[in-house]
This record gives sequence, C-alpha cells and structure tokens, in this order.
Amino acid sequence: MDNKLRLFLDRMKTPLGELILLSDELGNLRAVEWTDHEDRMRRLLSRQYRSTQITMETCHNPFDLTSALESYFAGDMESIQSLPVLTAGTAFQQIVWQSLRSIPTGKTESYGSLAKKLGMAAAVRAVGLANGANPISIVVPCHRVIGADGSLTGYGGGLHRKQWLLHHERKYRIDADGLFNLERNDI
Repeated sequence: MDNKLRLFLDRMKTPLGELILLSDELGNLRAVEWTDHEDRMRRLLSRQYRSTQITMETCHNPFDLTSALESYFAGDMESIQSLPVLTAGTAFQQIVWQSLRSIPTGKTESYGSLAKKLGMAAAVRAVGLANGANPISIVVPCHRVIGADGSLTGYGGGLHRKQWLLHHERKYRIDADGLFNLERNDI
C-alpha cells in the first residue's frame, strides 16, 4: 500500500479573501479553505491522513477546479455542483458531508433537520462536529447549515463569510422550474 498523497495547490482571489484549493492527481478536490485559516486546513488534513505522507505542489487551475470556483463567485451556482471530491474522514463524517451536498443552492437546513434526515435525530451535536470538520468549504456546503432558530451559527471561515455566501447563493439561484430567481431581501 502506498502511503503517499500528492496534492496540487492553487490560490484564488474572491470577494471574501483568498481561497486555497487542493486537488489530487485524479482531479478530486481534497480541501478548499480560506488562506487566513490555512493552519486549520493543514491540521485537519494531518488528522484525516495520519499515516499518509502528503506533498503539495503549486499548480495553476488544476483540472479546471479553480475556474469552476471562479464561476461560482461570478454567479454560476451550477459550476460547483458536480465537482469531484474525496476526503478521508470517518464513515460518519463522510455521510454528513455527502448529505451537505444535497442541500439545494440558496437554501438552508438546521443541524437537527440534517440529523433527522440521516435517521439519527439524537446526533445533532455529532452532525455539528462533522460539519465543522469539513475540509472542502463551499463545494461541500457546510455554510448552508444553520441553528434551529434560523440563526447563523459556526462557520470555520467566519460568520461574515457564511452570511455573504448564503446571500450570494440566494441572489443567483435557479428555481425548480429552471428560472432565474434574483432575491434581494435575503439574509
């Protein structure tokens, strides 16, 4: 078994600051994190890949992943929907992260609702912890999870970013009929 993981690192400017993208040699996103939280990203990676030697090399727009995220920030909400992701979290974390991708763009869901959807209504705190350990920000949309009372709670990139991302997605979302739906009075 090969215990080496070669990752390609790119950095991109966004309206919210610089974003780091890490992908593997097959084009899977392994991490997306804000530059000012790079230490957190590295800690999560070393925890998730404990027995793996990780190497990172700079690569501009690996597998067009950076371009897809640039399109998202330009208003194309569909550009990130099917991006390939691969993480090394626990089985429970994997289930939570997969479920996050099922929350529609421009919508939110509470931690409790997400836990119920997973058939684990009593696991609200565990869902919150898994959500907080998500290494692939934005693409695995942990920012769409809110408190039971509708409040914006916990986001590794900061609540100001969470609020901006939710507003951005609501502003540009496409409704169920495929029609552009520009909302101006959101969050």
